[in-house]
Amino acid sequence: MAKAQKFETITITDQSEYPYETVRNDKNGVRIYTLKNGLKVYLAKNDDAPRIQTYIPVRTGSNNDPSDNTGLAHYLEHMMFKGTSKLGSANWEKEKPLLDQIAQLYEEHKAEVDPEKKKMIYKKIDEISQEASKFAIANEYDKAISSLGATGTNAHTWLDETVYKNNIPSNELEKWLQIEKERFSELTLRLFHTELESVYEEFNRAQDNDARLVNYELMDALFPKHPNGQQTTLGKGEHLKNPSMVAIHKYFDTFYVPNNYALILVGDLDFDQTIKLVDEYFGKLPYKKLPEKLTISEEPMTKIVERTVKSPTAPRLQMAWRSSSYGTREERIANLVANILCNSGESGLIDLNINHKQVALHAVAYNSPFKTYGNFSLVIIPKNGQSLEEAKELLLEQIDLVKKGAFPDWLIPAIVTDFKIQRMKDFETANGLATALYNNFIAGQSWEEELNEINEYEKITKAEVVKFANDFFKDNYVVVRKEKGTNDKLVRVENPGITPVKINREDQSQFLKQILAEKTADLQPVFIDYSKEIEIDSVLKKKVSFVENKYNDLAQVYFIFPFGSDHDKELGLATQVLQYLGTGQLSAEELKQEFFKLGITNDFKTGPDQLTISLAGLEENMAKGIELLRNWMHDAKPDQKVYMKYVDTILESREVAKKDKQRIMNALSNFAKFGKDSRMTDVVSKERLQSIQSQEMTQKIQSLLKMDYQIFFYGKDFAGFKNYVKPFIQAETLKTPERKIYPEPETSGKVFFTNYDMVQTEMAKTGKASNVDLKDFGKINVFNEYFGRGLSSIVFQEIRESKSLAYSAYVSYVANPELNHPDYVTTYIGTQANKLAEAVNAMDDLMAEFPQIPAQFENAKNAVLKQIASSRITRTNIFFNQLNLKKLGVDYDIRKNMYSEIQKLTLADLTNFYYKKIKPLTYNTAIIGKRENLDQNAMSQMGMVYEMTLEDIFGY
Repeated sequence: MAKAQKFETITITDQSEYPYETVRNDKNGVRIYTLKNGLKVYLAKNDDAPRIQTYIPVRTGSNNDPSDNTGLAHYLEHMMFKGTSKLGSANWEKEKPLLDQIAQLYEEHKAEVDPEKKKMIYKKIDEISQEASKFAIANEYDKAISSLGATGTNAHTWLDETVYKNNIPSNELEKWLQIEKERFSELTLRLFHTELESVYEEFNRAQDNDARLVNYELMDALFPKHPNGQQTTLGKGEHLKNPSMVAIHKYFDTFYVPNNYALILVGDLDFDQTIKLVDEYFGKLPYKKLPEKLTISEEPMTKIVERTVKSPTAPRLQMAWRSSSYGTREERIANLVANILCNSGESGLIDLNINHKQVALHAVAYNSPFKTYGNFSLVIIPKNGQSLEEAKELLLEQIDLVKKGAFPDWLIPAIVTDFKIQRMKDFETANGLATALYNNFIAGQSWEEELNEINEYEKITKAEVVKFANDFFKDNYVVVRKEKGTNDKLVRVENPGITPVKINREDQSQFLKQILAEKTADLQPVFIDYSKEIEIDSVLKKKVSFVENKYNDLAQVYFIFPFGSDHDKELGLATQVLQYLGTGQLSAEELKQEFFKLGITNDFKTGPDQLTISLAGLEENMAKGIELLRNWMHDAKPDQKVYMKYVDTILESREVAKKDKQRIMNALSNFAKFGKDSRMTDVVSKERLQSIQSQEMTQKIQSLLKMDYQIFFYGKDFAGFKNYVKPFIQAETLKTPERKIYPEPETSGKVFFTNYDMVQTEMAKTGKASNVDLKDFGKINVFNEYFGRGLSSIVFQEIRESKSLAYSAYVSYVANPELNHPDYVTTYIGTQANKLAEAVNAMDDLMAEFPQIPAQFENAKNAVLKQIASSRITRTNIFFNQLNLKKLGVDYDIRKNMYSEIQKLTLADLTNFYYKKIKPLTYNTAIIGKRENLDQNAMSQMGMVYEMTLEDIFGY
């Protein structure tokens, strides 16, 4: 692979009214403008589709929260979706005085120490909020943004950043700028206490998140003074109970200023027109001097700090050293060390010495740099019977190898090559490049520094890495032991109780009316002709398809077999066992290393009806990669001892899954949907696993080469590929095994419950609908947009915005991907146990009579049309979309039919679809939660309750 080029910033002043910086040799063509008010604007072209990926990153996060108002930055992020005096208000003159009263009452509430008086103040807040809600139009920002055909509308808050996200059709750029300029011009804290309830829910939800539990403890110990460790993004429970609208306004006025955020736009845009529009809308926002940041320095760590946390999940251990901030040479070396231990080619010391040798269930290393300092972590999940101390010693042994330089000389160059490959993959998409740009802005680095980073990595020597390791890794770390047990650190934030507010579903502000009335030139949809986009040939009687990679020097090869686990449930086992086996010439470890040296990764994916074996990486080395894959599959050497070790790992991993909340919920939902005889429960038994001979697995792999499959190549040199793939292909002498048909039973109103020690409760109802029908696809898309999913859907508005009954709630109609199989409708609620019954009743009420809101229907319909018109099928999706469509009995772009169907769709049509296809359904219900917290009578009212054991739902 060619050496990275030298990048250098140049300023262009004579070709545009707006000077900009660009970087010499930047193939991405990024332009960086700075408006007079200090606003940074990053623009880049990407012609994949007539869409623009937008980010608005603000250089502030939870680290800037006042110490007595933690969680403020995150809560402000939520409130940024509530609109302004113009957007979201039916009558600002009447609404404003009420919001001012509410703000003053919150200050009184915060200052009051008498619990009873606090309750009385909150009751008054609730009363005035009821009055104010009459003038509030819920989710109008989301209605405005979805009317553009936007997707991916969201935001996140972290230590030093808050980032707002949208992907928009390129013809709606000016409207997007109007909406975002309005949003960033002022803060209006309407529907404050209902959203506060949602933040309570999010806080409580986090209590059930194992990763957060460990991370909170780790960061607190790693940074005993700095906000990195002392101020979590969600904030402290006592601060959430005592919010200050005044403090949130002050924070917004201080940090949400144009010289502290940026606009990132990557997609189908014209540079000159775009920057003029940005300046027109954002250029007049006033520059404000930012407060000087107080520097908080940590004392050097000189000893080991130990912490312990407990939860119902399997034990694990995390070690962390305080590292350097991003952009520093120390940060780059730390990142290299993390990859020497653990990398994407699975050729690191932890990969080979722990994971591959199966001496623990799993281990990983990573370096996470922050604005100030960083976190270098090692994580390990021990095997059954292995103590956390023994697991810790395994990690320290790998660190010791780095200190001794006991890793191959080729590893660092291979890691740098992998960095180049990952960067090529990221930068070829609008979202990947835009993400890199916003991260660059938050870090306070120049784009030149970002692009030259690979050059800086290439300068780092092995001797430098070894010296760094010896200086860095001492007895100066934090270790957090996550033991199995009852979490004694739970901080439940009780909701104070609110009266549901009235949602003004049909009102529209003058601002929204103006946005909807402004006409933009319609984008015309482009429907793909697969026969023109996919070149088809044959090599030694094997069908070979080709799509050209027009973006970079990477290639992907797929060997696609028309059978999967439904045909042979031990097939996936064989492909996974293969990962631990070598050949007569190369050990399994050496095979991994050879692939990594080539810049090629391999992947084996077994689905119900399809096995896919793929290679991806540098096209210049793909011939060698295919040869290596062929030798591996053909000559895999059976090893019974290695196989039995893997069986132990499987059995232990199954036990770990039965302690994990999310996996339990997935298994329970699957049981509610399919019953006891399903793909998920039809596992290879412990007895069968232990009786299999390793040779059976290698023979199964070798048999694949003699069976039916097709090949797909995504790259540049198709002629060359057809030549060098020939040695891989063998004569087809074996038949495809028969497929097992699993039952798809009717859902009949049963309730399946599994007890789990958690703060929140999750419930999913699943209803079996009629068999998939392509004629319904348009209606399904509009139904989900209008009623069930997204921030502007009726379900979200009613369950969360109006009643604050759940942090997460949705209804989703999912079409079956395979002909002659049923669709399914799912309703989901994640909430506190004491609110479950009320939330279920609210959802049932919504689904009893299909809501008739013509304006919202038209908005949803037009949003889906715009999404289709501005989407394009590119890259490997060209081939795989067609492959999936064949399972539905077609090989043409069905979006054409959908678009035509939606254009003619009326609210009456959608209502008829609802009453015909959705309303008559009977649902089975899956509920996971702590038994003592749940209302058993409320559960029984949903149907006959069956308490399920973990063995019932997992099948083992």
